[in-house]
Amino acid sequence: MLQTPGEMDGDNDTGSTDFLLIGLSENPKHQRILFWMFLSMYLITVVGNVLIIVAISSDSHLHTPMYIFLVNLSFTDLFFVTNTVPKTLVNLQSLNKAISYAGCLTQLYFLISLVTLDNLILAAMAYDRYVAICRPLHYTTAMNPSLCILILTLCWILSVLYGLILTIPMTRVAFCGSRKIHYIFCEMYVLLRLACSDTQVNHIILIVTGCFIFLMPCGFMIVSYVRIVRAILQIISASGKYKAFSTCASHLTVVSLFYGTLGMVYLQPLHTYSMKDSVATVMYAVVTPMMNPFIYSLRNKDMHGALRKLFLRKPFQRLT
Repeated sequence: MLQTPGEMDGDNDTGSTDFLLIGLSENPKHQRILFWMFLSMYLITVVGNVLIIVAISSDSHLHTPMYIFLVNLSFTDLFFVTNTVPKTLVNLQSLNKAISYAGCLTQLYFLISLVTLDNLILAAMAYDRYVAICRPLHYTTAMNPSLCILILTLCWILSVLYGLILTIPMTRVAFCGSRKIHYIFCEMYVLLRLACSDTQVNHIILIVTGCFIFLMPCGFMIVSYVRIVRAILQIISASGKYKAFSTCASHLTVVSLFYGTLGMVYLQPLHTYSMKDSVATVMYAVVTPMMNPFIYSLRNKDMHGALRKLFLRKPFQRLT
């Protein structure tokens, strides 16, 4: 049962209390609009990412490193929105907006792990593009199936561990004041602001591990694309330059969208973190996963072909 404010103020036993996911607005009219908006974005995200996964899995010509990474990215985006949006939809239609302490930390864990996995897979895709453009003659040997599996395994292991590294210390944080979260999900910065105990250890862990998990892959991608641009500029023909750039344009767009929206939220001191950042959080938590399938399939002839084959199959023809 959700405790009253008075009971919360006098109770530091975080395991027996609930949080309130207030969301973006408490206005009933706004909540109705937000419900249909989030529902539409969620359905588009699910359908788009499932189509990407099925199309690539069913087309043997796309069983290459780049598309294997893309399948994993789509899986990650699918799990990411499913971790947050269904609870948001329930809250928008219900007067009870409570989420249990355990549920909040579980949501936080998957949020951290999946964002980290997104980040690492994008770095792996950048390496794939670097090898394809800068070392095309060595691509088959350099990006062999065993290496791809190893890279993806490391991405998943690091993501799982990073989620645990940040979430476990949160179990020692006490919350004795307001437990209203003006976000659509339990978010690290918001929880740290609600804490009434010393969170210095959490801040240190967040900064140190964040530099390793996010800044290193980001730096790696920057270096990779600097070399890619140099290689493209050395190509004599304009058509050759365009063809080379088009192979990494989709990935570059997704990287820019991912880091751009993430930077809007997290590249600021904790004490300046305000409720207006909840809108920016929606951008990377909902909008980015929704846009990724469109970005990767819009101007990709291979994906067009795979989707066309998928829709021309008998099961789909029966549905239509």
